[in-house]
Amino acid sequence: MGGLCNLRPNSPLYTAGMPLDTEGLRAQVLIVDDEPEHAETMADALSKPGHVCTIVKSQKAAEEELEHGNFDVVVTDLVMESSRSGMEILQLVARTQPDTATIMVTAHGDIPTAKEALRTGAYDFIVKPLDLVVFRNLVQRAAESVLLKHQNQALRGQVQAAYGFEGIIGDSAAIRQVIASIRQVAPSNIPVLVSGESGTGKELVASALHIHSKRKERRFVPFNAAGQAESLLEDQLFGHVRGAYTGADKDREGVFEYADRGSVFLDEIGDTPLGMQPKLLRVLEKGEIVRLGSNDAKRVDVRFISATNRDLKGMIAKGAFREDLFYRLKGVEIHIPPLRDRREDIPLLVRHAAGKFARELDRAIPQITEPAMMRLVSYDWPGNVRELINLVHRMVVAATGPSIDLSDIPDEIRSSDSDDNGSTRRSLAGIGLERLEKEAIRQTLAMAEGNRERAAQMLGIGERTLYRKLKDYGLR
Repeated sequence: MGGLCNLRPNSPLYTAGMPLDTEGLRAQVLIVDDEPEHAETMADALSKPGHVCTIVKSQKAAEEELEHGNFDVVVTDLVMESSRSGMEILQLVARTQPDTATIMVTAHGDIPTAKEALRTGAYDFIVKPLDLVVFRNLVQRAAESVLLKHQNQALRGQVQAAYGFEGIIGDSAAIRQVIASIRQVAPSNIPVLVSGESGTGKELVASALHIHSKRKERRFVPFNAAGQAESLLEDQLFGHVRGAYTGADKDREGVFEYADRGSVFLDEIGDTPLGMQPKLLRVLEKGEIVRLGSNDAKRVDVRFISATNRDLKGMIAKGAFREDLFYRLKGVEIHIPPLRDRREDIPLLVRHAAGKFARELDRAIPQITEPAMMRLVSYDWPGNVRELINLVHRMVVAATGPSIDLSDIPDEIRSSDSDDNGSTRRSLAGIGLERLEKEAIRQTLAMAEGNRERAAQMLGIGERTLYRKLKDYGLR
């Protein structure tokens, strides 16, 4: 990589665990200033060492950029439309991109407000008129602090990938929130609804809830409710007495009795027939079950954890799911986002899985080349973590050398364009073409290490066209 560092851990140029190398460091910088000439001067000063700058001239435009783009450093004038514009941008950065460093540009008379900004989270402030050398060094230090923060986070993620949190691998904000929710909710007996697409790891979350609960010494019983006839489902969940039906030659306890004083994980709860739902509600509300063929209620004490990949509220509206059952199941909801919404976890998952399967085969752990990792990160993974792990298993088994390269990735993934994948197409719906083009140019310029000629080649356009678009979009 020639000593070049791009700050974001999900960037293909970022390598977690490497020594902190700030030579040639290139940051994504948002400059917010309602004085165009002043903004241009700042951007020119930052473009010389290779930082990629985006210029906007209002608070509203800054809000749009922060909503759709990722930045390492935000440089904002303190006073624009109002005396509080800069403070409001600072607050927005703290909410939407908490790892980003914010630098305030202020006049002498606004120094007290700038000091307030420091107390509320700004990295630093600088007073007009700017000394461009001092300004450039300040942005450099801010960028270095962000890089260090991301490297520390990535190192924590590598530890997590080696040991995991009960098998849950990831260091994205979304996964950290899932783990925090598990820790907070596990000690209680409140029912938990785990939602998310197929393959996201809902059973892992359910298992972690049990392991960290006061019931951890008792049984954890997973049960999938999908695709079962109502009579068979009732027998499996509630059990039967001898003679309940032909062939029932002895009493048999069901899932709830078997899990008494432990935890039950009901997967695909949305597939439960309507006729069964009042019986589940009775277990939740009264802790009672009635075996098939019996009139006597039995007491059970179970922790309810359920999961679904379906829209239960939509099913309620259609009369396919009971509203009272839904709200009893959803004491607390833990949502696991799809893998395409937490791409920064993909390298951790890939390395974790590659190490696991290599050890099983008693082989050296293969290295994943940068082009291969970029392809894996950019793919949408409709089957989520399950699909990714299965693919890595196949690649490790088939690997004949010390590394896994782009050519080792199956054709259906290597040649897949995001536009051919329905989920990506839907995620782009409603986003203006100009904004898509701007974000594509910004990211490509970063990948090209600020080299306009190379970036133009990657985008498939002429260098003069790229230069014009950079000017039109306020990019440097």
